[in-house]
Amino acid sequence: MAKLKSFGDLETLKKSITGKRDPKKSVIAICNGTGCQAYGCKSVTAAFQDEVKKQNLADKVDVMPIGCPGFCERGTLVMVRPQGIFYQRVRPKDVPEVVAAIGKNSVVDRLLFTDRQTGAKVTHESDVPFYKKQRRLIIGNNGLIDSTSIDDYLAIGGYNALAKALKMKPEQIIDEVKKSGLRGRGGAGFPTGSKWETTRNAHDEVKYIIANADEGDPGAFMDRALVEGNPHSVLEGMIIGAYAIGSHQGYMYIRNEYPLAVKNMRTAIQMAEEYGLLGKNILGTGFDFTLKIQRGGGAFICGESTALMASLEGKVGEPRAKYVHTSEQGLWGKPTNLNNVETWANVPIIINNGAAWYSQIGTKGSKGTKIFSLVGNITNTGLVEVPMGTTLKEIVFDIGGGIPKGRKFKAVQTGGPSGGVIPESMLDMPVDYDELTKAGSMMGSGGMIVMDDKTCMVDMARYYTEFLEGESCGKCLPCREGLRHMKAILTGITEGRGKKEDIALLEEICATIGDAALCQLGASAPNPVISTIRHFRAEYEAHINEHKCPAGVCKIGAAAVK
Repeated sequence: MAKLKSFGDLETLKKSITGKRDPKKSVIAICNGTGCQAYGCKSVTAAFQDEVKKQNLADKVDVMPIGCPGFCERGTLVMVRPQGIFYQRVRPKDVPEVVAAIGKNSVVDRLLFTDRQTGAKVTHESDVPFYKKQRRLIIGNNGLIDSTSIDDYLAIGGYNALAKALKMKPEQIIDEVKKSGLRGRGGAGFPTGSKWETTRNAHDEVKYIIANADEGDPGAFMDRALVEGNPHSVLEGMIIGAYAIGSHQGYMYIRNEYPLAVKNMRTAIQMAEEYGLLGKNILGTGFDFTLKIQRGGGAFICGESTALMASLEGKVGEPRAKYVHTSEQGLWGKPTNLNNVETWANVPIIINNGAAWYSQIGTKGSKGTKIFSLVGNITNTGLVEVPMGTTLKEIVFDIGGGIPKGRKFKAVQTGGPSGGVIPESMLDMPVDYDELTKAGSMMGSGGMIVMDDKTCMVDMARYYTEFLEGESCGKCLPCREGLRHMKAILTGITEGRGKKEDIALLEEICATIGDAALCQLGASAPNPVISTIRHFRAEYEAHINEHKCPAGVCKIGAAAVK
């Protein structure tokens, strides 16, 4: 693998790669993401490889393992391209029939998706209701490439944005990102271009950049799927960002519980280094940038920027006071820019298409698309990527397929364990940073947990408070003691020992933690409690005054009341 020494070398390589590929050849793309691995996708992939040879179709059909295309509830997913045929719940026993159908230019009807509303079979991926209202700018490429192949990424236009950016001045890149309106996808929603500009202008020759892939929210797996399925999109964004900021060293902080993500990113870094897209004198421009992987130990608190940097330094993952900004004094006291992996993956799209094009997607204050993990009491579980401003109703019912077993929608929690719940009366709310904050919740990294009428909101608040209490670093008293006390009160209410003054006391503790906690994770920890009290106070009152759980979840018996 020869190193690329110029923009011309990159262009020549791309032409060589695409020139060797037969556009008439069918490609069987099999999801090999972590979710489909639980369905046995490895066996399905091996069966396809064997069957294509057995049926003498190797000259007409390629088999390609791909990253997660999102519709996780229907795995193992198989797409036949360029025909666009979508098969779901494929097992090894189905493989001979699928391969034979490709040879005959036909379709295996029994493996097609059935539209629940019409009862009709859906042949093409683009017509599946789960995908129809999505706009998959980021995660869509997962289904087009083998995540372990840099050539596949180059064949779909990968690293074009890097070549374009390296011909620009760093200030021009930052200006383009600012004009695009891109905000951080890790939860805070801070304007990305402004953060880059602050780090670039910091008075220090040494600057660091970091990608955060340490999502710890229950039910969230957006970052994992992106790093597993398209690691080069994150790499390309980071190299562009490093050039714009003036950084020559970066770190990829990946959750240790994501072994496939670690493996695929390590492979991507090695391949980029071999082509000369990482390392010294990138594409002959004189720009140097190296990248290392750091595995996180699974601490929820390390999703917070300063705790993450402390962990990178080999210290206990604890946050620090925010009056010293990490853009000025971050990793090892040097100016540091930290962005979520989804934020970095947006950068090549902005550079390729321009800020004006990108800023037309989304709402006034929230531009682009957002990936959500749609889980809980929902028919279609998986990853959803929609333009900012798409309503909760569209996500839950049009894309998610509504609530299974004919049950009634009750609420959706957004933003992870420290997000708030949003009731049925607010389903028409457009999803963006500002609207979710107004509703008492937050965007977070993109977790979205749907609840039906059999969910007890008091017990749900107790569960998340217990989770957050266990994950608190314990450094500051409001978070450490406040969460512990709230958990005890909520547990008492769910066990029939609630007191009339408990609701007011919970509200008081929530306000104190929100005002006094050291970091934003602590400050947002009361959200599940305060939002459930706001929207479902009657359930709290029923537990306390009537010793009754309206959802039938909490076991409040006579013995507990006594």
